[in-house]
Amino acid sequence: QVRLVESGGGSVQAGGSQKLSCTASGDTSRVNSMGWFRQAPGKERERVATICTAGRTTNYAGSVKGRFTISQDKNTVYLQMTSLKPEDTAMYFCAADRLCTRMITGTPDYWGQGTRVTVPS
Repeated sequence: QVRLVESGGGSVQAGGSQKLSCTASGDTSRVNSMGWFRQAPGKERERVATICTAGRTTNYAGSVKGRFTISQDKNTVYLQMTSLKPEDTAMYFCAADRLCTRMITGTPDYWGQGTRVTVPS
């Protein structure tokens, strides 16, 4: 099993920055891809950014491209968020999987509990 623990959420003013962290523990040999998803109130969960460990390939949702940056250091994945907007308000979930494709399709095996990010309008 893989355990994911997120941190770094909170309330931030529009236009501000916030950095989320997620550390994987347990059988991390199963993890070849990590990423971030988010779910806003009343909306479906959406993929925000993913990274495949082997080639450091990253993928971003169009709504965050150019504002958010995903990076990884060993078993920790980060999401640096800049120019935050009220529509970025959501619960942000860290995810991990052995397969990069499952991150892209939104079906990774492992999920964190989530950390809330609020950007007041």
